[in-house]
Parts: sequence; C-alpha cells; structure tokens
Amino acid sequence: MYKVCLTDGTFKEIDNPLELPGITEIDHIEEPTILARIMAPNDSIGDMLALVSEKRGICNNTETIDETRVMLTCSLPLNEILVDFNDRLKSITHGYGSMDYDMAEYQTASLQRMEIMVNAETVDAFSTIVHVEKAEARGRVLCEKLKEILPRQMFKVALQAAVGGKIIARETISAMRKDVTAKCYGGDISRKKKLLDKQKKGKKRMKQIGSVSIPQEAFVQILKSGS
Repeated sequence: MYKVCLTDGTFKEIDNPLELPGITEIDHIEEPTILARIMAPNDSIGDMLALVSEKRGICNNTETIDETRVMLTCSLPLNEILVDFNDRLKSITHGYGSMDYDMAEYQTASLQRMEIMVNAETVDAFSTIVHVEKAEARGRVLCEKLKEILPRQMFKVALQAAVGGKIIARETISAMRKDVTAKCYGGDISRKKKLLDKQKKGKKRMKQIGSVSIPQEAFVQILKSGS
C-alpha cells in the first residue's frame, strides 16, 4: 500500500499501479518500509551489504552472534524484498542465511508508474511502481524477459517500457518467416519477387491489426524476474 499526497493536500492510499494519479496531481509518494534482521555467515557480510544497498536499504547495525555468524539490522523498502530478495539471500549465503522483519514507517521516495506495451498496446497486468533511479534498468529487464517468453508471430512485435509516455526501453521479437517461394522452381525471379512483396504487404497489414496473445505463464515469470 502506497500513500500518495496530492497537490491539494489530501492523501490517497493505493495498492494498484493503475490507481496512481497523473504526475501533475502528485506532490509526493510515501512507501512502506521494513526493519529486517538478517542472519548471515561472517564471510558473506560484504555481499549482503551490497545486496541491501542495491535494494535501496541501509544497514543500521551489525552484531556478532558467534565465531561464524553475524546479524545485520537493516531498513529496506517493502517493495524491494517482495520478489527475489530471499532467493538472493540464500544464494549469497549458500543457504545459511535467514531473515525476519517487522513493518516500519512510511518514507517519501521518488516513485513512478512504469507501463509495458506489447505491440503498442499497454498490458495493465505488467504495470508497476518503480523508483526513478531503477526505472530504465527494470524496463530493460522486463522487455528482455518478455522477448524470451512470448511466442513469435508472423509479424514483428515491439516490446516497450514507458514512464510518463516516454519510452525508456525497447526490444523487438522478430517475425516468423514462411518460405513462400518454396514451390518456385528454376529461375522464375519475377514470380519470387511478387510472392515476397505480397508476403511483406501481408505482414504489414497483420502488424497493424494483429493482437498478441500473452500466455498465462508469462505473467508468473515476469513476477519472478524482479532483479
């Protein structure tokens, strides 16, 4: 749940990126934070601190538990730990790390809505609220992931990430190509050219009116790609 302070001084609570008001209506946005207690082996402390910093967190205290373990007390935005934080923690500590946390206060942050467009159509389910400094990198990750997941069409499909109407990342899924000249034998060049021109025009029409079917598993995999 985010708290949006509007320019008229009122607050609006939202839990869906699609509910975020226009940028001209927003004075600032506050996000929920957590106080995390992270148990980790001594030799993982450097990598753990780097992970916390990457996730916009601050380490408030480091406490030695015994000869092999330390406890880090950290403040982090809730949004930054929801997707892959625990997996990264386990990877860094080779399975020996653990974390528990309590909800903390709300803090003002530079946040904005990022939209993902497939074939020039916004896919509401892929909309997300991101930090300004992470928007471009996050957009690239999502577009690259979608390029891997979505099936190819008979026409090129543009995958775009946009913030406030500005495109910040783009990938293109290349079109499937059917060999329309397979039955042309010998040196019938003119017929081949006509067939290829006809195919090209057909693909152009398909791109203009075609829609891209997004498999259900794509939504799950995108959620898991929060790096």
